Amino acid sequence: QVQLVESGGGLVQAGGSLRLSCAASGRTFSRYAMGWFRTSPGKEREIVAAISWSGGSTYYGDSVKGRFTISRDNAKNTVYLQMNSLKPEDTAVYYCAARNQNLMGIGVRQDEYIYWGQGTQVTVSS
Repeated sequence: QVQLVESGGGLVQAGGSLRLSCAASGRTFSRYAMGWFRTSPGKEREIVAAISWSGGSTYYGDSVKGRFTISRDNAKNTVYLQMNSLKPEDTAVYYCAARNQNLMGIGVRQDEYIYWGQGTQVTVSS
């Protein structure tokens, strides 16, 4: 069992930056690939970024490439999402999630993620 708690959301002006953190409980955090997802009214939840258990492989959604960076610190049981050059369309609730440890590599399918945080709101004003 892994419990995930996101933090770092808030209100920021367009062009600004935020760093989201996701703290995980449990001693097996390093076994899980992790992902950040987001959802906003009228839109389906989409993957933002994903990272392998070691941090050696990453994935980014097309809309955030070059602006967002995912990273992890297994010693601190934490995964991060650095968000730069924020746009109003980045406004959403952001969730971190842990991927089924029995699956290899990293993934983009939501149904492969078995533990989810409660979400943190990010609002970007124009």
